Amino acid sequence: MTSEAVRRVQSGNPWEESFGFARAVAAGDLVLVAGTTAFKGDVLYGEGDPYEQAKVAFTSALEAIAGFGLGPDAVIRTRVYLAHPRDVDEVGRAHKELFDAVRPVATVLIVDGFVDPRILVSVELEAFRGAVNS
Repeated sequence: MTSEAVRRVQSGNPWEESFGFARAVAAGDLVLVAGTTAFKGDVLYGEGDPYEQAKVAFTSALEAIAGFGLGPDAVIRTRVYLAHPRDVDEVGRAHKELFDAVRPVATVLIVDGFVDPRILVSVELEAFRGAVNS
């Protein structure tokens, strides 16, 4: 794949700079969005609320694919990382509100924790830029 076929988008999150990663990368027809939390700058939205954190995280991830001219209908896979199993229903509710009509494949994983203990949810997206058939 040539370098012209790969494009990267930054969101301005300070961890992108300190870790050396892009928020989203388009490679051919795929757009991949890195682990995204409810942080915007130094502010964590929805502290203590897994539903709100999931909504903010997914919205930020969708903003990243919007940089490639894509919306929720282009999402083909989601991955949700949770700090607590108790949050599955609330995060699932947020996922359904955003992706019910799209029905991407989805994976939910329970992890031991995140870099900031206030983070309850981290999400990843994969989107497809080619023609989509239902």
